[in-house]
Amino acid sequence: QHDSHNESQLLADEEQTPEPLLSSLDIFLFSLIAGLLIYWFFFRKKTEPVPEIKTPQIRETSFIEKMKKTNRNIVVFYGSQTGTAEEFANRLAKDAQRYGMKGVAADPEEYDLSELSRLKEIPNSMAVFCMATYGEGDPTDNAQEFYDWMQGTDDDLEGVNFAVFGLGNKTYEHFNATGKYTDKRLAELGGKRVFDLGLGDDDINLEEDFISWKEQFWPAVCELFGVEATGEDSSIRQFELVVHNDINMNQVYTGEMGRLKSFQTQKPPFDSKNPFLATVTGNRKLNKGGNRHLMHIELDITDSKIRYDSGDHVAVYPTNDAAVVNGIGERLGVDLDTVISLKNLDEESNKKHPFPCPTTYRTALTHYLDINNMPRTNVLYELAQYASDPQEQENMRKMASASPEGKALYQSWVLDSERNILAILEDLPSLNPPIDHLCELLPRLQARYYSIASSSKVYPTSIHICAVVIEYTTKTERVFKGVATNWLKNKEVTDNGHKLTVPMYVRRSQFRLPFKPSNPIIMIGPGTGIAPFMGFIRERAWQKEQGKEAGETILYFGCRHKNEDFLYQQELEEFERAGVLTQLNVAFSRDQEHKIYVQHLLKKNKEQLWKLIHSNNAHIYVCGDARNMARDVHTAFYEIAEEVGGLTHTQAVDYFKKLMTKGRYSQDVWS
Repeated sequence: QHDSHNESQLLADEEQTPEPLLSSLDIFLFSLIAGLLIYWFFFRKKTEPVPEIKTPQIRETSFIEKMKKTNRNIVVFYGSQTGTAEEFANRLAKDAQRYGMKGVAADPEEYDLSELSRLKEIPNSMAVFCMATYGEGDPTDNAQEFYDWMQGTDDDLEGVNFAVFGLGNKTYEHFNATGKYTDKRLAELGGKRVFDLGLGDDDINLEEDFISWKEQFWPAVCELFGVEATGEDSSIRQFELVVHNDINMNQVYTGEMGRLKSFQTQKPPFDSKNPFLATVTGNRKLNKGGNRHLMHIELDITDSKIRYDSGDHVAVYPTNDAAVVNGIGERLGVDLDTVISLKNLDEESNKKHPFPCPTTYRTALTHYLDINNMPRTNVLYELAQYASDPQEQENMRKMASASPEGKALYQSWVLDSERNILAILEDLPSLNPPIDHLCELLPRLQARYYSIASSSKVYPTSIHICAVVIEYTTKTERVFKGVATNWLKNKEVTDNGHKLTVPMYVRRSQFRLPFKPSNPIIMIGPGTGIAPFMGFIRERAWQKEQGKEAGETILYFGCRHKNEDFLYQQELEEFERAGVLTQLNVAFSRDQEHKIYVQHLLKKNKEQLWKLIHSNNAHIYVCGDARNMARDVHTAFYEIAEEVGGLTHTQAVDYFKKLMTKGRYSQDVWS
């Protein structure tokens, strides 16, 4: 963008000086171009026609006009970071058919949401919002503009029917903040709430929360519009299969996210649609013992123009385990190398294909589809028709219903038993779905985010990751392997010249070192939560070398055993000796009778900590497990404020809330 801006500025400057109409140089250039064009016209090679290239349509940014044109009366907007809210929106749009209504799912980023007040121009219409909350109570990237619009607008939404389903996780402090705000704000602006806000909790069972909400939502809509269920089964295909028998393989996607051949010819800028292939230049095991595998990975980003700061996240696109992919092909008796496209039956849809097409089943199952996680109930419901055993068919339908026994069956047979799609196919022998329908239903394989464990001041062309490999045995005696961590673990660095690469991009975060190097920092990061702090500490060392006065740098780390999984022990002890780390506090949880965690060490140093926080403007950083650790650390800080600072519990909670608002208490946590 900057380049094009500068160019247009130069052009504008040039245009202001009057020139003779055609200089001799212009005439020369003109002749040259004309000659080249004529040459090209007569001597060009006839290239093969490229399949499915449509004339570029002008993007319709008015969802109202689009709804009128395509005869829809329900629009389902989604704020989605990992694809779940988008999936739910698609399911709701599809459900509308059962009630004689027509729905469409829409990405708020692609439309002008300030037209919401015009929705009442469409009879019996409503807008549904499936809104996920991301990070520290923030809207997802694709809903940011809509969120900003809601905050700033005073439009009158009277006569606009709406409902909201929020996707959140109770382990996080700002549970479902975006869904709650959307629901509250649309009502304040005069919109009519057709049904109560749904609050999905991914910590327990998001799928069940969604089904229960949906089960009550539709009757409320029917009552409002005076319609009844048509009894029409909603198992309607959204995409049709096209098999390409004789296609030039140069036109077939092999795992790219956006542009065809973007992995062969890489062009910046790199982002989620255009990841950079970073070479793996380091891969070592960090722990000295125990049955886990903790690893340090280094990615080379030379020539990518990618910049990062300590505290940012690196996103990587993993590939699925070939054994599972082949297992699905064998179980369904399919040639996985068949080249196919899945084409949307709805001509008007912005989503032409569920994943990049044309491609092969093998590529789709390897790069584009999530085959490792437990399938959601809609997948079971839609596939049930392909089970020839009536009992198996009934159970699949039951698991997708809102009945208590159906929910319990899904919970025990799918979730608790951790059955992925291959396990389900193996354990339901009569189930034989067409593979193209299966590919249509499976969710997209998502990028995985890791906290960057390096400092760009010290390693401008390298990004480090610290992660634990996920592998364990499930209740059905199968081995569950985390997709990304096992894939990364196998990216061994060899000296035979064969370079292994990782498709990646960087996502900015709010997790930042203080602007003033002299501010003290208190870092709390047990386990792989140490990652961003390795970047922070190296950056503090660099600041010291630059002659800047670095404030106190204090780390609280925790692991199981000192001689097993004390990550980066050598480096940390060296930083302590060099005076870069003012204090290194380590909790070894299992090296003694009773467990000791980071929060116990915080309480031991309560006077020093309170002085740093209350009098010396210290910044606090917490990274790692959200479920227990982040909460326990919170509680420890409340107790310190009460015991040393003499605050009441309510005052203490308020005190740390204010620190968060000021950006002096930052969290980078996951569950």
